Amino acid sequence: MSRAERSALQGRGEPRDRPQTARARRTAFRATLLRNELLTTFRRWRTLALLAVLAAVPVLVGIAVKIETSGGSSAGPGGGGGPAFISQITNNGLFLVFTALAATLPFFLPMAIGVVAGDAIAGEANSGTLRYLLVAPAGRSRLLLTKYATVVVFCLAATLVVAVSALTVGALLFPLGDLTTISGTRISFAEGLGRALLIALAVAASLIGVAALGLFVSTMTGSGIAAMATTVGLLITVQILDQIPQLHVLQPYFFSHYWLSFADLMREPVYWDDLTKNLGLQALYAAVFGSAAWARFTSKDVTA
Repeated sequence: MSRAERSALQGRGEPRDRPQTARARRTAFRATLLRNELLTTFRRWRTLALLAVLAAVPVLVGIAVKIETSGGSSAGPGGGGGPAFISQITNNGLFLVFTALAATLPFFLPMAIGVVAGDAIAGEANSGTLRYLLVAPAGRSRLLLTKYATVVVFCLAATLVVAVSALTVGALLFPLGDLTTISGTRISFAEGLGRALLIALAVAASLIGVAALGLFVSTMTGSGIAAMATTVGLLITVQILDQIPQLHVLQPYFFSHYWLSFADLMREPVYWDDLTKNLGLQALYAAVFGSAAWARFTSKDVTA
């Protein structure tokens, strides 16, 4: 092949190589942006403190149950009140995972998510760094999506922290072995661990609606504290409304209504109706408030 022919082939290849190079650079930039955002979020003392509080809840529950049953007494099935599965912890420490998730889901877990999500945009504006982030070739949509992805990762991390802490405490304080499902059937410890993982994933997925709501609130104000307080306030308000019998028509549309449906994963066979309703409701909240956050953020006049 002559030099002229090689030059012609190389010339024809340039338009194809350039888009590929640009696409690779954009992909690398997105990965770097997400990695930096994750590192920034998980290195904050506030985030570490929230995770420490979440990890402490199973410890306190496990110690309380151990002290209560140290004299040979037991709450028995369904007795003694408290979170779901608590009466089974003394028979199998794996039930502490389910109990801890049931205890933290109504308030502690969503509160932690609300704090992180509420501070995502408003915290940057309050510290004066939001404008500098937008100067980089990220774009508002990409930055908002990165912020939301970071909050979703925190949802999973926070849930796993509770589950791992509960499993560790349960193994130290109580026996482990085969366990009995809500339906009364026996499953192996390995299968129980698998269901515990599924329950943790279901709990994490239950929080994506709160994450989108917090992100939307964060785009509405330039104060991180105000955004966090508003998100947590809305969370508490919805929880209260969900307990009022006169609002039973509206309650299936509250993001917290089906949160405890993860208990159906401990049935044999598994009941999927409320689980699918919960996942669909969270997806709806994520779509609605995510779109509202995008509409607000992309049209917002950023001066800080």
